[in-house]
Amino acid sequence: MIKVVIFDLDGTLVHLPINYEKLFTEFRKLIGTSDLHPLAQKVSELDVETKKKIFDVWNNFEIEAVSNLRLNTEGIGLYKKFSKKRKALVTMQGKPVVDIITERLKLHFDAIITREETLNRIEQLKIAAQKLGTSLSNVLFIGNTQEDSLAAEKTGCEFIRVRE
Repeated sequence: MIKVVIFDLDGTLVHLPINYEKLFTEFRKLIGTSDLHPLAQKVSELDVETKKKIFDVWNNFEIEAVSNLRLNTEGIGLYKKFSKKRKALVTMQGKPVVDIITERLKLHFDAIITREETLNRIEQLKIAAQKLGTSLSNVLFIGNTQEDSLAAEKTGCEFIRVRE
């Protein structure tokens, strides 16, 4: 039985048009490598000071993109459909932009897990379920990528994939 619904943010509820080419150029300069794949793993392995610089740059790019934010109507429809359920948000976005978006769109979540906690989607799902006091078998995860689908499968969550 579904007790909790966990949403992804970018691509699922909204489209945040970040200039990733320019962002990754900045990352390459800060990290000192041309190989950024897989990005989450690379950033997770950085020392605290470099990771902070990466997150600061990333936050700035995200906040800049908010002015051109678009809603994903399918994702927002599912948010409304599950309005009576306890909800969590898991996202690779940073806390500053998440705060702006949730306030602007009047979105409420009982738990929010951002990249500052972990860049691993499976871990994000586990943390969200734990914070909401439920097992992953009682979670419906709504995302937009193949990686989201795989994370749901590996954790035992039900999954709905929204179109981008």
